[in-house]
Amino acid sequence: MENNVIPINQDQARLGVTWSGQYGELPDLVFYNSADGDIRQFATEAVRGGSIPGIQSDQTVSFQDFVIERFPSTVDRPYNLLQLRPKTPFGVW
Repeated sequence: MENNVIPINQDQARLGVTWSGQYGELPDLVFYNSADGDIRQFATEAVRGGSIPGIQSDQTVSFQDFVIERFPSTVDRPYNLLQLRPKTPFGVW
């Protein structure tokens, strides 16, 4: 593999997370069709463990009211993308 790029299968996705004004992507791939509850759990465990680059560890994290957006791959972004973010754009409550 060139440049340590991990190939992404059609059923996999990157998971981007917005939390407390910070954004990062989960280092591990997830299944694109994962249930919403599973996606929230993946992100919760990762933020609590401090394993999302760009997001500081937070033991009080809760994604209960967050939105999950699913973006299929495109020519410009050749992989599926899941976004976990607050209900309001840009994290403003």
